[in-house]
Amino acid sequence: MKVLITDYDFPDVDLELALYRDAGVEVVTAQCRTEDEVIKAAEGCEGLLVQYAPVNAKVFAARPEIRIASRYGAGFDTINTDDAAKHGVWVGNSPDYGVGEVSTHALAMALDLIRNITGYDRDVKSGQWHYTTAGKIQRCSEMTIGIVGLGRIGKRMAHISRNLFKRVIAYDPHIIDGDFPAYVERVGKEELFRQAHVVSLHTPLNDETRGMIDSSVLKLMQQDSFLVNSARGGLVNIDDLLKALDTNLKGAGLDVLPVEPPETSSAIVQHKRVLLSPHAAFYSEVAAKELRRKAAQNLIDWDRNGRPSYVVVEGRKK
Repeated sequence: MKVLITDYDFPDVDLELALYRDAGVEVVTAQCRTEDEVIKAAEGCEGLLVQYAPVNAKVFAARPEIRIASRYGAGFDTINTDDAAKHGVWVGNSPDYGVGEVSTHALAMALDLIRNITGYDRDVKSGQWHYTTAGKIQRCSEMTIGIVGLGRIGKRMAHISRNLFKRVIAYDPHIIDGDFPAYVERVGKEELFRQAHVVSLHTPLNDETRGMIDSSVLKLMQQDSFLVNSARGGLVNIDDLLKALDTNLKGAGLDVLPVEPPETSSAIVQHKRVLLSPHAAFYSEVAAKELRRKAAQNLIDWDRNGRPSYVVVEGRKK
């Protein structure tokens, strides 16, 4: 089996190379950013291990030898799953590697916004020393947190938030009532945005969710409320978010953006009430290694057993 590792955002791929060497897998690497670059680099490859490179019908048609594509991460929006299914290509991901990291990062952002930690730090360093520089701060134990998407990470976010907030509410149309923890109140989407003082996003990016956080829901949020996004940048309409920050939102915490990295001069980057991190919610040393191992192992498992460990799309039989 021959595998292409492409567009990885790690200092090296020594871990993957060691796994593949031990499994007898031939490897080529290339930092591809376009379909054409993937097509050129993937000659003779049955497997792709990708992070951000676009993988779609154009790639599959040009390289019919590709039988499986595995993505670094829980999300798989860079791989067109409909195209993969039509071409009989397996798709795998690594959905459970950083559940604790992402949820604690989202909670940390929420608490930073509520308590104005970053704002206080900025004020002190500019010579301002007074608790009132933050304006009015609400008591966390009297607030409601709303979680959009109650999958692995959303459930963990609910669990670690329940002793800090008065109420935990959630919206997820794809989860049955029995999968809602007892301490989480199920509500509709509009209800959630009306009732929550903090909204935290934990849903995948797809045709249903792309741009779902727009003016229609942001305008429902309470005065001085907060939005946190550690899921996918494409969930949020940034122009609408900027308008909401001028009206009812007190702040936003964004680990992900529609375009990464953003222009440093952009309005969202320069906004003083927007807390940013560089798509880092997933990261700890342990989580990064687990992510890489599981994504790489998908290809080894397919080669040995005919299916990856984590199946997103079932392809044709080996």
